[in-house]
Amino acid sequence: MAEIEREAMEYDVVIVGAGPAGLSAAIRLKQLDADLNVVVLEKGSEVGAHILSGAVLDPVGLNKLIPDWKEKGAPLNVPVKEDNFYMLGEAGQIRIPNFVMPPLMNNHGNYIVSMGNVCRWMAEQAEEMGVEIFPGMSCSEIVYGENGEVKGVVAGEFGKNADGTPGPSYEPGMELHGKYVFLGEGVRGSLSKQVIAKYDLAAKSDVQKYGLGMKEIWEIDPEKHSEGTVTHTMGWPLEGNAGGGSFIYHLENNQVYVGFVVHLNYKNPHVFPYMEFQRFKHHPKVAELLKGGKRVAYGARAISEGGYQSMPQLEFPGGALLGCAAGMVNVPRIKGNHNAMLSGIAAAEAAVEAIKAGRGGDLLDGYDKAVRKGEIGEDLKKVRNVKPLWSKYGLLASLGIGGMDMWMNTFGLGFLGTLAHGKSDAHATEEASKHKEIDYPKPDGKLSFDRLTNVAFSFTNHEESQPAHLHLTDPDVPVNVNLAKYAGPSARYCPAGVYEFVGEGADTKFQINFQNCVHCKTCDIKDPSQNITWTVPQGGDGPNYPNM
Repeated sequence: MAEIEREAMEYDVVIVGAGPAGLSAAIRLKQLDADLNVVVLEKGSEVGAHILSGAVLDPVGLNKLIPDWKEKGAPLNVPVKEDNFYMLGEAGQIRIPNFVMPPLMNNHGNYIVSMGNVCRWMAEQAEEMGVEIFPGMSCSEIVYGENGEVKGVVAGEFGKNADGTPGPSYEPGMELHGKYVFLGEGVRGSLSKQVIAKYDLAAKSDVQKYGLGMKEIWEIDPEKHSEGTVTHTMGWPLEGNAGGGSFIYHLENNQVYVGFVVHLNYKNPHVFPYMEFQRFKHHPKVAELLKGGKRVAYGARAISEGGYQSMPQLEFPGGALLGCAAGMVNVPRIKGNHNAMLSGIAAAEAAVEAIKAGRGGDLLDGYDKAVRKGEIGEDLKKVRNVKPLWSKYGLLASLGIGGMDMWMNTFGLGFLGTLAHGKSDAHATEEASKHKEIDYPKPDGKLSFDRLTNVAFSFTNHEESQPAHLHLTDPDVPVNVNLAKYAGPSARYCPAGVYEFVGEGADTKFQINFQNCVHCKTCDIKDPSQNITWTVPQGGDGPNYPNM
């Protein structure tokens, strides 16, 4: 498609992704220099449509960005009132006393929020300041300058046929150029992945690690609702099959966020993360809470879990990686939105200095250092060993030794150094012959649901005539390698039923139902042959989360 001519628009800063990182950067840029031309490009049909997070928000980033956010009507309406941690067994639970938890695990002062709604509100603040925000604009390509720097992106390409050729209503999109380009695409962003590879940004960092987070919104019996209550669990049903845990957050209007995270470094390819989530809801404690209620929304997304040691270099020629595009989640706290905001602020401050000095298209000196040596680095460094301990030695070691390490790091006395993560999540997958199959109970349609039923509650939609946005490097690998050696794990690790094997024996074929995709990117991460590449579909397609 190199011969296609596109119009170009020039900006000072081009931001890809209207999440907390990208919107924070946009707002901070305009706070520092109201005359800057700033554009934010969002692939969702509207701001917030593709935002899925727990979420208990630490307001530290928002306090720094918009100190009077309360007066301006930010949708932080439910302060945390109660904090619970449980270790689950199949029929019961043990509460972990709050006093044994390191201070950083305390949620008081934080808020239960819909990050989709927080981002919608942030977008309003940005637009009032003169930021241009274009939803429904997928950024499909990087535009490089004469010296190999990132010069801009291609956005708004529509109307391709299924084979990739221009259709009758084809629109080539536009090139949006900037002195600097910020990539705030979230976890495993397609452009971020290309830029990390091109400039070898991960050369000095550990492998990135990931989890799969799945979430449902439930409306429950008002008598069981306890606004402001936060509960986290570990243990059953995962136990030895995989790492992970759950969250249950009581927000307003008798609604509860019920979520489940499965670490993607599991060995047994028979693990079915979605069904682990569904089984979890049948635990007596959870089932009693949800009984008589109804599920009103569902979604899923990958979570970056590598933390401090896995962040790549954040600066590249012509731009910067923001937030989860680089991996800034504090795993024990299950929080990354505050760090995403802080990274956007830091990148904006570095860009304004550079632009005032007449620069553009170079490295944003100081941004990477500001992240690693500032609040984000402090937050992530204290918990850097919890994930590798869990991965190597299991949950109890992570709770015991990891908890002690967090306490020591709180006082600046870390005793473990920085532990390495080991294998990538894809390479952690072992051959099916080494493991037993797992028998999962059939969903009952009341507490638990099959995938396709639940996907309907993500309100996902893709124009079916376009090319599939999920690309196979080798179309023979899914059947000849992944099915033969690993029992076809893509049919299980995808939380939206995108992948399936149809037919039998020599007639078996691999089918991609890309219309179901909720853009979680698990396939790009966990495929044992690394044969699947997730790219953006045309703008506006994908899930339409109401208030995730």
